[in-house]
Amino acid sequence: MKHHAWRLATGLTAAASALAVGVAAVPASAADDEYKVLVVGETLGFRHSHIDETTEAVIAIGEERGFTVDVWDPPNDSAGWWGSGSPGQPDLTMDSTPFTSAEDLAQYATIIFASPVDGTNDQDPARPRLLDDSELAALQGYIRAGGGYVGLHAATDTMHAVPWYSELSGGSARFKSHPAQQTATMRVESPGHPSTEMLPAEWTRFDEWYNFTSNPREDVHVLITLDESTYDPGRDAMGDHPLAWCQNFEGGRSWYEGAGHVDSSYSDPLFLAHLTGGIEWTAGKVSGGGDCVTFKEVDGIVTSLSTGSNRAEKLSADVSGYLDRAETAADAGEHAAAIKILQQAKGKAHGLQDATLVAKIADLIEWQQTLVF
Repeated sequence: MKHHAWRLATGLTAAASALAVGVAAVPASAADDEYKVLVVGETLGFRHSHIDETTEAVIAIGEERGFTVDVWDPPNDSAGWWGSGSPGQPDLTMDSTPFTSAEDLAQYATIIFASPVDGTNDQDPARPRLLDDSELAALQGYIRAGGGYVGLHAATDTMHAVPWYSELSGGSARFKSHPAQQTATMRVESPGHPSTEMLPAEWTRFDEWYNFTSNPREDVHVLITLDESTYDPGRDAMGDHPLAWCQNFEGGRSWYEGAGHVDSSYSDPLFLAHLTGGIEWTAGKVSGGGDCVTFKEVDGIVTSLSTGSNRAEKLSADVSGYLDRAETAADAGEHAAAIKILQQAKGKAHGLQDATLVAKIADLIEWQQTLVF
């Protein structure tokens, strides 16, 4: 796996691709071998107009970055509450569902859910949903085997009655409402991640800003927060308003961006560079910024360890104590102090002889280092 580094696209092929999708800067470290991704735009509910633009942009990015794209977006003739069916993308879509088994999905390095709304907001278990039980089981097996997930915008507005999917897309946060489209400012919280290192600290855009059913902060690695003081969030204002996040989830990798409703996002060089980083991180082709680690994730590793001796129990307790102190310091913005405490935790963790725990604490340190200015 390679670390992300950014450069201007050079060469005739790179320039042509950049012009095609508006990518002015792309990651310098792509995969050595071509790989494949899946774009899911299938719609059983309200259809977002950006789905076509998203698909075309991902295909163009793949031509530049070294991956190919399959599309699952069949036409749907059934009329929902909005009064019409979904046209899908008949010229691009596969002939049948790719969600047949985890083994079949393993051909994809990551799967991109491009606002595949299914109209299940009422959580009626009888209402048809995006993936039926068999298809859902295939996705679960794929993620648990190390697969990648990218959720764009209304990816949190589908399969509302499936708690596991909501956890995958983001700590159980689901779409609740949105005010009128307007300009707002996003603030980058994790500037070292491959999908954010190209972004300004304050990123102002016109878009449709989602309010969520819950705040996912405790369960995910927040990448970007929406500053509610810069726009009118409406009756469902969240206060603390994460908008983009990522996480290591049940063996796989998950990345979500709540912006991207407006079609112009998919010709915006900065947004496309951000999306490219998300695709490549979930595909396991780039790394950096702590790789979406969370304190909760590392605490879970410590808790799961079988100690078996008084010494090991003491070491585990010491590591847990250091992690708690480091998290308190990090939450207070005292990142240099958090790093020093985490270095102590890492030293103690070596005594537990668990390579995963040591590596994850190193990720916490790397994450905090990106926040020291």
